[in-house]
Amino acid sequence: MSDPTPAAAPVAVITGADSGIGRATAVRLAEAGLDIGITWHSDEKGAEETAEEVRSKGRRAAVTRMDLTRLPGAADALDELADALGGRVDVLVNCSGTGTATPYLDLGLDDLRRVLDVDLAGPFLLGQKAARRMIAQGDGGRIVNVTSVHEHQPRVGAAPYCAAKGGLGLLTQVMALELAEHGITVNAVAPGEIATPMTGQEDTDVHTEHRPGVPLGRPGDAREV
Repeated sequence: MSDPTPAAAPVAVITGADSGIGRATAVRLAEAGLDIGITWHSDEKGAEETAEEVRSKGRRAAVTRMDLTRLPGAADALDELADALGGRVDVLVNCSGTGTATPYLDLGLDDLRRVLDVDLAGPFLLGQKAARRMIAQGDGGRIVNVTSVHEHQPRVGAAPYCAAKGGLGLLTQVMALELAEHGITVNAVAPGEIATPMTGQEDTDVHTEHRPGVPLGRPGDAREV
């Protein structure tokens, strides 16, 4: 469901915007004057709370569920959100993600496929849909893929996640090369440890946590990303 607004605005679609980095990104882009499309997988309440924050900034918000384990159909969520917000997509932020905490030898093929679908194939398909709309619009656009420090650094128990994020990093580079002629920039943001539900730190005050191996000495806050 979307809300009317007196002035047209650019539209950003942000996947996984029900919490964490996705929510912080949605609010920040709303503050910058964009209308926001929000996807959620399991936390509808969180997505509606994000939408209310967006509306409190004077922008429109549209919300829909998206399950990236059900591809390719799940990617249609982008079209649904764009249509609800006037038909445009100017920005896509691929923020949805999942992972494992399972040793490599204990992983099954279904575990691998689930993570690859959510973290790699989903952004691949959503990026295609967004880019095609941006090209038709004729005035460029922005695509941002949220990868991870584990795009480059291995982590025990996270074989599918590391493989997917590494793939997404290189996919981002190919997309950037191929879409540049259309005025579409494609970039990756690769956060380290951020206090979010995914890391089990949803309500953590990051300034009270100690991380001696990190230059700041603490986890990051989603709003810093």
